[in-house]
Amino acid sequence: MEFEIRLSGSVEVRVDGRAGTLGPTKTRLALASLAWDAGRPVSVDSLVHRIWDDHPPATARETLHAHVSRVRRALRAAAPDAPALTSRTNSYVLHADPDRVDLRAHTSCVEQARALKGSDDGAALRLLERADAHWHGEPLAGISGSWPDHLRATVGETSLIAAMTRAELLMNAGRFAEAVPVLVPLVDEHPVDEALVGLLAVALHGGGRTAEATKLLQRTRQRVIRDIGLDGGRRLHRIQEGILAGAPAGALHGHGPRATPAARPARPVPDNLPRDVPWIGRREELRRLTSALCEGGDEAGAVVTVEGMGGVGKSSIAVHIAHRLADRYPDGRCFVRLAGQAPGRALTTLLRVLGPEGRELPQDTEELIAMWRSSARDRRMLVILDDARSSEQVRQLLPGASPTAVLVTSRRRLTGLPGARSVPLDVLPPDDAVALFVRRLGAGGRAGQGDGSDKGDRADIVDIVRVCGYLPLAIEIAASRLLARSSWTAADLLRQLTAGAGGLDELRDGERSLEHVFALSYRALNAEQQLVFRRISLHAGMEFGSHAVAALTGLPLAATERALEQLHTRHLIAEPTPHRFTMHDLLRRYARSLSDPEHTESRAAMSRLAKFYMGAADRADRLVHPYRSRMSLDSDDFIMLPEIDDVHAAEQWLTTESGNLSDTLEWISRHGSERQLALSVHVLTGLLDMRGHLATAEPLLQRAVDHWAAAQDREARARALLDLGVARGHHSRYEEAISAAREALELARALGDTELEIECVNQMCIPLWQTGQYRMMQSLQEQILDSLLQTGDSLQIARSYNVLGVTHLHLSEIDAARHHFNSALAEFTAINHERGIFSTLNNMAELATRTGDPKAAEQAYRKAISLASRRSDRRELATLRMNLANALISLGNTAEALTLAHHSLDYFRTVGDRRREAIALNRIGRAHRAAGRSEQAIPLHVAALTLARGINAAGEVVDAAHDAALAHQDTGRTAQALAYANESFKMSMRIGAHAEAARASQTLAALRTTPRTSTG
Repeated sequence: MEFEIRLSGSVEVRVDGRAGTLGPTKTRLALASLAWDAGRPVSVDSLVHRIWDDHPPATARETLHAHVSRVRRALRAAAPDAPALTSRTNSYVLHADPDRVDLRAHTSCVEQARALKGSDDGAALRLLERADAHWHGEPLAGISGSWPDHLRATVGETSLIAAMTRAELLMNAGRFAEAVPVLVPLVDEHPVDEALVGLLAVALHGGGRTAEATKLLQRTRQRVIRDIGLDGGRRLHRIQEGILAGAPAGALHGHGPRATPAARPARPVPDNLPRDVPWIGRREELRRLTSALCEGGDEAGAVVTVEGMGGVGKSSIAVHIAHRLADRYPDGRCFVRLAGQAPGRALTTLLRVLGPEGRELPQDTEELIAMWRSSARDRRMLVILDDARSSEQVRQLLPGASPTAVLVTSRRRLTGLPGARSVPLDVLPPDDAVALFVRRLGAGGRAGQGDGSDKGDRADIVDIVRVCGYLPLAIEIAASRLLARSSWTAADLLRQLTAGAGGLDELRDGERSLEHVFALSYRALNAEQQLVFRRISLHAGMEFGSHAVAALTGLPLAATERALEQLHTRHLIAEPTPHRFTMHDLLRRYARSLSDPEHTESRAAMSRLAKFYMGAADRADRLVHPYRSRMSLDSDDFIMLPEIDDVHAAEQWLTTESGNLSDTLEWISRHGSERQLALSVHVLTGLLDMRGHLATAEPLLQRAVDHWAAAQDREARARALLDLGVARGHHSRYEEAISAAREALELARALGDTELEIECVNQMCIPLWQTGQYRMMQSLQEQILDSLLQTGDSLQIARSYNVLGVTHLHLSEIDAARHHFNSALAEFTAINHERGIFSTLNNMAELATRTGDPKAAEQAYRKAISLASRRSDRRELATLRMNLANALISLGNTAEALTLAHHSLDYFRTVGDRRREAIALNRIGRAHRAAGRSEQAIPLHVAALTLARGINAAGEVVDAAHDAALAHQDTGRTAQALAYANESFKMSMRIGAHAEAARASQTLAALRTTPRTSTG
């Protein structure tokens, strides 16, 4: 018999699809009031207010009793086993399963879908379909009043959330067109809701309806301004700019190019300045130049340098600022291109621009300097010295005590100029680069050929400026090529720039060549600096240090550092952080074009680089993970490794170089031997684990196992199996992880390698713990502890004590757990092993929680977090914060608990750690329940339980099932609560978790005394 109370559409009691008779409107409203709070007492005062608003009749209580009696009769008439409606002191309770009330079931399904979004999008969509099945129309249709209106608003918000969730799930799956009809009705109802409008605009754009998306965004912003008097907000602005830039729909959340202000019009003056051009961007650089030039006031002329790589626009910005500040320099503006000119020739040019009538210019340099300074003494001019080669070249051209200002451009960093201010110039931001390209095509552009008016055209331009590396000269050359080929479109130019060698060879327009610009800088280097410049181009990662460059070149470290300093001085490399360098993409391409044609030297250089990175990583990882059972690398005495003296320096090095290490591993997987790959992936297992990327390296770890098997190296194979087992554990494949560790253990025992055997046991214990096999863990640890105590290995003894403490804790052997944790903490502290200390503190905090001392747990967790924050292991830190959240829940600090648990959840989802994701979801549910929001807690506990079941994480199944039982009990869902509590009890008994079994047993006993709700 299918029993249901409907609150959507007409208020009805339905059995097997047939509606019963309820009577007048007030009776139906009484039923709706009780059903909305099914399983919870509703006070008489609340019922009176819901039925009559603020104007009840004098006989409201008696009339209410009559309506309740009608509801009882209607329920009994509908079904013999219909839910009971009981009265308590000044309240009534409808003992119905909340999931038999359509709106409650609808809301519950929506919340569960939200909780599963990002974990299991397919299940979330199915839950939304179930939510739709519980919807039959406007809630409490035909009934007016403040409470019905409030209920409709509440459920309407849920429906809005459901639609947005459905749309996000569809869009996450790339199904943008399907999301549009979901969002359109909601935008019609909420036309100024930016979140909704933004989603719909992206969905339209992704479904190929970009014009509609643009109109929607424009219309919404105009309406917001008209109705509210505010701007349409950053969110819509970013999306609109992103669409105009041709960004793909999947990349538009939170992104979008910023608007570019119009440049001020230039004011021409009668002097030898080159012509100014319509200006794009560079607002901050122009502000700094203006400030620096005006700093000296009218009496003392400033000296300002503009420095940057070739083609970055130094001359252009110098000329532009001279035109902008024309009024400030009424006595003239001079432009002198220095390049390789001697000071005497440059002085002659300056003096001829000034035009001393009737006088011949002297030939002697000193006399020229004296004449120049005399001419400039009383003049307020601006002199641009373009493309200076050195400070000495500029120093002789300074006007001395004069109001004349000097603006110097150079590819080098100029030092030693008295009082000079420097303004460095970098490449353009992407949006300014696009604007520059379009502007260079002319005011009208060319329809369909690069004016940016067409979506596809705009996308091609975005790619063109990216290929140009956002370098202004490259962008201007590319635009010039498009203008010169009247039959070309932007797409044709893009194909030309990217076909074959592409890029640098194509960036020429007959008069200018980017390669020529770079060659000028390259030819100014000595042979050693040229070698360093060429070899840097082989480095796959964007950022590098001097040791890596030394490995690439084979030069001594000191010589390498001197060469890098010169390249930095000449703006051929940048130094974004101390001792870390980068090279612009186009410079890198130019440098690579200079490499040996046969690539013999390049291959040797890359081989040295791979050996350097793996050797340095091995040195660092041995400090960070001293307990790992290791293989030895093939040594190379000619590779200089960095000095890494302590664990913090080692972690910092690994973190800084993590991207380069990943690139090196990829290079080795394609170009190195299988032996080199097997050794390298072993070296990086610890780092990949720290960064949460180990699971993605599983294919390489499997290749390592296969290699050592083929090589018949049992010792190396055992260690490779341990690494593979850790990766499988992170994929939540615990049985496979146990199998790999067990196979490694058998090999270690056959080899008689005690140290390897101990590590195999420790690694096997992790998935055993995750699957609730505590007795087996305990047995294995007790076996190795006996031999460890004989060897006196403090680190391994401490680890064994800690693991044994965990087993005793889960087996509810509290005194034994406390003893082992204290022993572990003492051992770790004696050897100052920070990771061991905070790991043990975490476990001691869990013990305190279980023994009813949440304050002690909080203190231990915070101390552990303080220690872990000094390390680079994000997984450990996220775990500690999630565990602290649990203690805070017990202390009533649910706000901080929710913040911590949500941050941890985000991290675990990012790295694919489904077990910890389940724990975090469950902790968030606990926090909501502790705050009196059990309805919100239910979908979180159910989502956590679903994840835990799927990966066979037994301990997490126990906790999530019990918490789900409590939340269902709170909301009157007794039947479901019994089922969840029973699952928790059975799993606890299976894994020997006696405390958890007792907890579940008490919950079951309490539930069996509670009136059962109808399940239909």
